[in-house]
Amino acid sequence: MAVVLLVGVHLVRGGAEEFRADGPPQPLAAAAPDGTRADVSALAPLSVPDPLPASPPVRVRVPAVRVDAPVTAVGLDADGWIEAPPPEDDRLAGWFTGAVTPGERGTAVVVGHVDTPGGPAVFYDLGALAKGHRVEIARRDGRTAVFAVYGVEVVPKEGFPAERVYGGTGVPELRLITCGGTFTQENGYAGNVVVSARLVDVR
Repeated sequence: MAVVLLVGVHLVRGGAEEFRADGPPQPLAAAAPDGTRADVSALAPLSVPDPLPASPPVRVRVPAVRVDAPVTAVGLDADGWIEAPPPEDDRLAGWFTGAVTPGERGTAVVVGHVDTPGGPAVFYDLGALAKGHRVEIARRDGRTAVFAVYGVEVVPKEGFPAERVYGGTGVPELRLITCGGTFTQENGYAGNVVVSARLVDVR
């Protein structure tokens, strides 16, 4: 987690080379997290699971948008951005190794392409998620960390609010991130879709 905040990592770069008129779904205003995170309490059970020990993720599942994808480790590229998974495997998600593993205390980060020149990619429908949807992360230790979504928003790449997006809350959280917002051929996507979720179950 310290790596993210100290170096100011703040986005996944990508996007199709050709403009897509229909484009990926964009989050509704009602899906954005509120400033106090009070809406988290309505999504979580009365007994919140204890944080898990470290164990790398191996698969991410988001049933509401039909995501069921393997996860690989990603770090930082030469320019200091979070690396995206290889574009030739558009169904692959990436766990950022500079943050905690999903289920640990802190904020885990999983990224993926929204699209590639070949068409929609693994996180194409991420913007269609809503509060209450579940994200399941299968871990190498055999456990599955289940997170409840409490916010879906588009944040600008310029002036990206890294501390707000990645900052720890003292409990296990997850961010799913892909490109989003306005797309132009000159600059690609202007923002990132950020899904915020909190651990609510362990299987």
